[in-house]
Amino acid sequence: MNPSSLSKLPILLKPFLLSLFLSIFFLAFLATQSPYHRPKTALQNTRNPPSNDNTDAGLRIRPGYSSYNAYIERQLNKTLNPKLRKIWMTRDWERKVRVFFHFFRSLKQRNLLFNDSKALSIGARVGQEVAAMKLVGVSDSVGIDLVPYPPLVVKGDFHAQPFENQTFDFEFSNVFDHALYPWKFVGEIERTLKPNGVCVLHVALLRRADKYSANDLYSVEPLVELFKESELVEVRKVDGFGLDTEVVFRKKKKNY
Repeated sequence: MNPSSLSKLPILLKPFLLSLFLSIFFLAFLATQSPYHRPKTALQNTRNPPSNDNTDAGLRIRPGYSSYNAYIERQLNKTLNPKLRKIWMTRDWERKVRVFFHFFRSLKQRNLLFNDSKALSIGARVGQEVAAMKLVGVSDSVGIDLVPYPPLVVKGDFHAQPFENQTFDFEFSNVFDHALYPWKFVGEIERTLKPNGVCVLHVALLRRADKYSANDLYSVEPLVELFKESELVEVRKVDGFGLDTEVVFRKKKKNY
C-alpha cells in the first residue's frame, strides 16, 4: 500500500492500519531474540534422548509413568513422607554428614573441589551434603530438591535447574537413578557448570536402586555418552548409602 492509497482511506482506518503494521514489526523483532540466560524448563531443554547403542544397552528407563506429573507425584511421595523426613533430620543426620564429609574431603585432596568453589548438590533432600560441604570449607554451597529445606536446600527440579548458565564450579549428585530423563538431568548440569567445572556422580552399578528410581544404570559408558560437553576424569569404587561407584567429569573449556 503506497502513501497516495493510504491518504484515500477513511480517516478511522488509518490508525488501525498503522497499529497493525507496528504490531507485525514488533512480533517479527521478538521472534529474532533468543534469551541466553533464561533457565529452561524440562520441556524446553533441547537435548534429545541419545540413540547410541551403548547408552541403550547400559541405561534403562523404568516404565510405568503415564505423565511427567505422575512421575513428580511419585517422587514427592518419598520426599514428603513425614517418617522419612524425621529420620533424615534426626538419627540419619550426623551419620550422613560424616560420610559426605569424608567424600568431599577426598575430592579436595584430589584437587577436584576447593574452598572457593561455588557448589551445588542435586537432589539434596534436607541438605546433609550441603552441610558436609560447608564443614570441609566450601562455604558457597547450596542444594536443590523438589521440596525446599531452607537455608541449605532451595526448591528445584533437576530436569530444569533454576539457575543461570555457567553458575557453578562444582556439582554433586547421588540421585542420578531418580532421573526420568537422564539426558535432561545431565544437560542441565552441563548448562549450569562453568567451563572447567567438575561434576561428581555417585551411582549404583552392582545393584539395583530403590523402588523410587526411574532408571537403571549398568555401566559407566552411558554416562560418558550423555556428558557431551565434558571429559571423563576418573571412576572409582565408593561405599555411599547403597551406591558403589563415583564418576567424575570435567566440563571442557569452551566459549559460549
